[in-house]
Amino acid sequence: MSQPAALITTEQLAAMLGDPNLRLYDCTTYLEPAPEGSAVPYRAVPGDKTFAAGHIPGADFLDLQGEFSDTSLQHFFMMPDVAQLEASFGRHGLDAGKTIVLYSIGTVMWATRFWWMLHSLGVEARVLDGGLDKWKEEGRPVVTGAPKGYPATTFKAAPRPGCFVDKEAVLAKIGDPATVIVNALGPQFHRGLEPSRYGRPGRVPGSVNVPAATLVNADKTLTNLADAQAKFAAQGVTREKNVILYCGGGISATIDLLLLTQLGYDKLTLYDASMGEWARDPALPIETD
Repeated sequence: MSQPAALITTEQLAAMLGDPNLRLYDCTTYLEPAPEGSAVPYRAVPGDKTFAAGHIPGADFLDLQGEFSDTSLQHFFMMPDVAQLEASFGRHGLDAGKTIVLYSIGTVMWATRFWWMLHSLGVEARVLDGGLDKWKEEGRPVVTGAPKGYPATTFKAAPRPGCFVDKEAVLAKIGDPATVIVNALGPQFHRGLEPSRYGRPGRVPGSVNVPAATLVNADKTLTNLADAQAKFAAQGVTREKNVILYCGGGISATIDLLLLTQLGYDKLTLYDASMGEWARDPALPIETD
């Protein structure tokens, strides 16, 4: 099996720099500890400062929580309505007719989150395998300063239904033999062996565990498709089943989603609020080892 078509290598991107059809975006967010006594699990801080300190030439910056999430809701990173996304992506010159490349710093999950959002809107993008970390490690060019942006466009979405689900949909599928619910958090959190910053420790009952971290190599590239297939198959994740992915805040699970999509799975959805909602709602069942 080859690497996913939704990925682009640093070599491929380097050859494209300066191409007028390229639309390149840094998607980085940082999660910082919340103030003591806060009702939220962390503070979401945009990566604009690290962008200004060094980014790939020509890149623009996308602020996930500040501009591309529904901030009226109590959970971070919730998918906003289509009209908000069309306006926001249009302001940043994102054009489905162009080559769209997404990257992030430290972890690929911020880029894969935007990839899944765009996928849900009917637009295909590519994620830089290894992100800015690999790019810099290879000595490739970076520039400093604020984003210059791209000319604004009129962005029109063609939404794909079913890419996101809520807690009621997840609750209804617990125990359904045609559905497998997959937790992308680490095994210690899946099993409820450590305190959770999201609330009650544990998992959605009956869910299996394919941690996003096990799908990423030491150099921050994603694992190959054969390895990913083996990891999902070991947990009973098959193409015939409806697959619901979740994590802490609907971010790291998009790593699983990218690989599953490239493996040919097409019955995929993301529980957007994930454990940030589930663990804090005492009316919802939770399971531990």
